[in-house]
Amino acid sequence: FVKYAEAYGANGHRVESADGLLPLLEHCIKTPGVHVIDCPVDYSENDRILNSELRERALAV
Repeated sequence: FVKYAEAYGANGHRVESADGLLPLLEHCIKTPGVHVIDCPVDYSENDRILNSELRERALAV
């Protein structure tokens, strides 16, 4: 996605870890222009998060 963003004149970024996301977002907010962030996702966590954690948090509200 980084190269696609650059091909269209945007700034392309790829975050490699969760710890790197916040500094990259802060950089993008401070820097003019359009920014596209490629953020890889570990889909193996979806079941646990969507079917357990989210349900528990919703019930707590």
